[in-house]
Amino acid sequence: MKTATILARAIVYGAILTAIIAIVGSVVGYLVAGNPGLISALVGAGLTALFMGFTALSIVLAAKITHNEPSSTLFFGIVLGVWLLKFVVFIAILVILRDQPFIEPLVMFFSILAAVIGSLAVDVVAFVGARVPHVGAVALPDSADEGAKG
Repeated sequence: MKTATILARAIVYGAILTAIIAIVGSVVGYLVAGNPGLISALVGAGLTALFMGFTALSIVLAAKITHNEPSSTLFFGIVLGVWLLKFVVFIAILVILRDQPFIEPLVMFFSILAAVIGSLAVDVVAFVGARVPHVGAVALPDSADEGAKG
């Protein structure tokens, strides 16, 4: 299976996405809300990196535990468990940061929104570009066999 190829692409594209969100978000956030906007955009970019790292970690962990068997129930259980952990951590971070004076909520919201949409796009592009075969080990007839039959 080409899990490593897809994962490597997703990590590289995720790093690029995080950098773009950090740079664009920081500039726009600073222009809109000053230092709190800048910090909010950087927090959003940091969350992007953190949660994409959680995703990569869950796939690596699940692949190791299930011996690279992605159709295993345990594989999906591990990935789903980490997804639930990400959700809980996300909510906890939002609760902790909600009343902080250095956070501009609207800038952080749009930064996180860009991260969510961007990470979904990154995952799709990484998977589609990996050219993973959809059929397992299939023995095709030799062309010599076809000529002998016809």
